[in-house]
Amino acid sequence: MNYTEYTVERVEDPFNILTGNRYEFLIDFTVDEEDELYREQGLKLKVLYVVDENGPRVSHYHILESDTEKVLEFDLEDEELVMLQSFCKEHYLEAEEE
Repeated sequence: MNYTEYTVERVEDPFNILTGNRYEFLIDFTVDEEDELYREQGLKLKVLYVVDENGPRVSHYHILESDTEKVLEFDLEDEELVMLQSFCKEHYLEAEEE
């Protein structure tokens, strides 16, 4: 799995119900052609990243086809989740700079 582009935005809680901050990542990525996840049109990860009193973490994610944004019913492997967690932790503050 190779991340190629991404955006990150802070998600506002208009009702102040949720604790901490939430960030939405859209990450374009590629996989090898032999991978069952491979799509010629490309792939995206839509990720909700939460930073609260329990610490930073990936709350949930979806894998999407890039052109249709259709959700694919695949889960990331453990090592891919660790990579995603690390990536989000490294980049979530960029949403605060905008």
